[in-house]
Amino acid sequence: MVWLVAMTSRQNSLCGLAVHGLWLLGLVFLMDASARPANHSSTRERATNREENEILPPDHLNGVKLEMDGHLNRDFHQEVFLGKDMDGFDEDSEPKRSRRKLMVIFSKVDVNTDRRISAKEMQHWIMEKTAEHFQEAVKENKLHFGAVDPDGDGHVSWDEYKVKFLASKGHNEKEIADAIRNHEELKVDEETQEVLENLKGRWYQADNPPADLLLTEDEFLSFLHPEHSRGMLKFMVKEIVRDLDQDGDKQLSLPEFISLPVGTVENQQGQDIDDNWVNDRKKEFEELIDSDHDGIVTMEELENYMDPMNEYNALNEAKQMIAIADENQNHHLEPEEILKYSEFFTGSKLMDYARNVHEEF
Repeated sequence: MVWLVAMTSRQNSLCGLAVHGLWLLGLVFLMDASARPANHSSTRERATNREENEILPPDHLNGVKLEMDGHLNRDFHQEVFLGKDMDGFDEDSEPKRSRRKLMVIFSKVDVNTDRRISAKEMQHWIMEKTAEHFQEAVKENKLHFGAVDPDGDGHVSWDEYKVKFLASKGHNEKEIADAIRNHEELKVDEETQEVLENLKGRWYQADNPPADLLLTEDEFLSFLHPEHSRGMLKFMVKEIVRDLDQDGDKQLSLPEFISLPVGTVENQQGQDIDDNWVNDRKKEFEELIDSDHDGIVTMEELENYMDPMNEYNALNEAKQMIAIADENQNHHLEPEEILKYSEFFTGSKLMDYARNVHEEF
């Protein structure tokens, strides 16, 4: 894999980065952060406290451009830049420490130590961070699979999962198990029944042929994290298209993709939010998703766009991320630029501390 080769070369060159790293850290205290950050969209509240017995597939998938409900992932660029270190840049972190960490990351991305990041270097880094998210998903899946496979036989049936799922929602586990065993009708509300039907379709899709309606640990990973399974990624794309497709042609036009969610705008602030939502989706549709620019997004185009391990997409994202902060227009990302646009890359504003240090000098 490209990203694994890049990672190995980094490990072999740590000593060579030492002097480079010191130079970058010194820059933290000397640069004047007066530029406006590039990211003005509201950041999704990160769910970092998922309980180990949470067995419902997550709505948000780290490192994937769209949420399960078809909304844009507002944290995508931070996720593919920070990887599993995202929590280290929350709003409560000490700015001084965060800025140092940001410069350490810069030195790791800058493989050839020329004090600037190229699109290729950023592409390799994005692929590495995406692989990190996958490894985190594998670890998380092992815990969740153990919760639904108490007998440890390595297989879970749909009925076993259904019992655990309803129990996690407050139902009596023994009563649910007895009702299923006796083929009795389950007493659940309409919303829960709809969720179960959707989960059942997803469950069957994750069951690799020959289908036995029993999921192994790997198949359960595909069930929870469809982004890392080619078959499940196709299924996820079909679900999103189904929800957004208004004329039933199984593809998406621009008006369908940018249609506002159900609801009314009650005030100017709400109107501004909706306008931003539409503009962001329009830009994403025209510049990234609609690869042949014919005004229509097919399932294949959407699948390529959402595939977290697509190296071509990673290169496009790398170029886009660099362009956001590339003030001198040299198609590279330099330390001063990444510090000025820290909010785009980390989700945190790190300017106040730099300004104070500048005043002290």
